Amino acid sequence: MRKKILITGAILGLLAVILGAFGAHALKKVLTVDQLASFETGVRYQMYHAFFLLFVGMSNVVSLKMLRLIYVFVLWGILLFSGSIYLLATKDATGIDITSIGFITPIGGALLIIGWITLGLNFFKLKTEKIS
Repeated sequence: MRKKILITGAILGLLAVILGAFGAHALKKVLTVDQLASFETGVRYQMYHAFFLLFVGMSNVVSLKMLRLIYVFVLWGILLFSGSIYLLATKDATGIDITSIGFITPIGGALLIIGWITLGLNFFKLKTEKIS
């Protein structure tokens, strides 16, 4: 499980760099300032959570049960949150209009928050000796 989380974190980080560069160069010419800012928000949160997965994947104090939960929450959170932002921000350029299901963006954000809450709950359950 840890290897899967680390690989996923690395891939999501790589994709965030690629998407960030694509946004800064190619999309800068076709998106409005507001659309570009939204796209960059998606990239930023994807990168934050790629680092988050790398952190939990390397941590010895996160239980396997919590790792599984965090992985699911964060992966789906990124797909729904950042993915929907990418599509919403580029709808004029791509012709893909998901405005009618734009409610998935806050669902993705909620899943990211739940991932962090799950990590916090894991820390509350730790015995003091395990942290040392």
